Amino acid sequence: MTDYDLVIRGGSVVSATDVTECDVAIKDGRIVALGRDFADGADTIDATGKWILPGGIDSHCHIEQESSMGVWTADDFCSGTVAAACGGTTTIIPFAAQYKGQSLRRVVQDYHARAEAKAVIDYAFHLIISDPTAAVLGQELPALIKDGYTSFKIYTTYESLKLDDRQILEVLAVARREGAMVMVHAENHDIIAWLSERLLAAGHAAPKYHGVAHAAVAEREATHRAISLAEIVDVPLLIVHVSGHEAIEQIRWAQSKGLRVYGETCPQYLFLTAADMDQPGFAGAMCMCSPPPRDKANQEAVWRGLQSRVFQVFSSDHAPYRYDDPEGKLRAGDRTTFKTVANGVPGIELRLPLLFSEGVMKGRISMSHFVELTATNAAKLYGLYPRKGTIAVGADADIAIWDQSRETTVTLDLLHENMDYTPYEGMTLQGWPTTVISRGEVIVDDGDVAASRGRGQFLPCDLPEPARPAAGPRWAATDGFDPTGNR
Repeated sequence: MTDYDLVIRGGSVVSATDVTECDVAIKDGRIVALGRDFADGADTIDATGKWILPGGIDSHCHIEQESSMGVWTADDFCSGTVAAACGGTTTIIPFAAQYKGQSLRRVVQDYHARAEAKAVIDYAFHLIISDPTAAVLGQELPALIKDGYTSFKIYTTYESLKLDDRQILEVLAVARREGAMVMVHAENHDIIAWLSERLLAAGHAAPKYHGVAHAAVAEREATHRAISLAEIVDVPLLIVHVSGHEAIEQIRWAQSKGLRVYGETCPQYLFLTAADMDQPGFAGAMCMCSPPPRDKANQEAVWRGLQSRVFQVFSSDHAPYRYDDPEGKLRAGDRTTFKTVANGVPGIELRLPLLFSEGVMKGRISMSHFVELTATNAAKLYGLYPRKGTIAVGADADIAIWDQSRETTVTLDLLHENMDYTPYEGMTLQGWPTTVISRGEVIVDDGDVAASRGRGQFLPCDLPEPARPAAGPRWAATDGFDPTGNR
């Protein structure tokens, strides 16, 4: 009888620090050995000439969620996790979104009910805090953190979601006391509202004006303000979906001061520009998100932010709203303006292939840096490491085997998202995850999906690594992870 359920032979195993030519032995869903000359497992995969990477962690995605505008995402927990798996992702962390007047505990229960019968890969939940009442901050939130919901997102924009500075300080104080991680959508609400009113009054309703209203200065100001509030409370902070150089400079400044400030960016800021929102009719709505894509110079600034490790995380911010659908982006019909379009673009399946092709294969980042950005750092920032985000003895056997010679042209028919468009249509990508393994089970094999609905497991999160009490300075590096983003 074999000692192993699965052995992967002949490939190059990539971690966030190195590349090793070795085989991987798996038993009972865990990695049990790394080395050479293992006996065959019950199953054996020949990965000769291929890269063996940790399964990706998409730590920012919106699945089976109703937006603040009342629009439901097109992907539920089945289609969303199938699409993620087909793109090499084996763990997602979507949001359990609280709206005003809602019990945070009840919101979490609702999202569990949506996910548990459908998800095909493992998942955790971030919280969205939009109503930080005394009961939420004093009772519900501390209890949920202890139950494994150790990260939450707050907003400085959107009428039904935004918190004022005092509320942000109160949320940050709870995070500091309990050891949680706070994420911020940083845009100045009043700047956006003021510009939007004047644009619409002048008859400028087309999607391209979304980019004008969501000016870079609005993102810069709110980023600086969020960092300042976190500095007052002395708490870690992650600025999400950063779009360009103005916000990047704020994050870089904070990191240079030793503040525990982290950055996240997404595919849309590397591969889309403001010009993509300027298409005939309302077709530009397919590329609308907040913050919006900016110009080519800002694209290059985002690439430099990745290369210099200002950014620790590369997530999809998958927000799938169908275009040609009465319940989608153009639900307002003839009354559609850039203010009524549901903000967000799809990207959960292409997140990793896009960065692999344009980052690794074009020499912008190393293979190990790719693993950092797409798996390991997210696991550390959100309390899932070392169970997730690495190929190591004792870790879950979440693995994606990549064929760097595979050339793929992106088409809607190729993808598994429940969408009627992809903003990356026609791109030719070099490299693709041909085999995806979740807890030792092959769930994707050369495009064929073998995962069953409901096999995904909920992951209670430990306290995030940067927020844990530590001897010496609170921002001291641990386990090779430097939270300032510098090496």
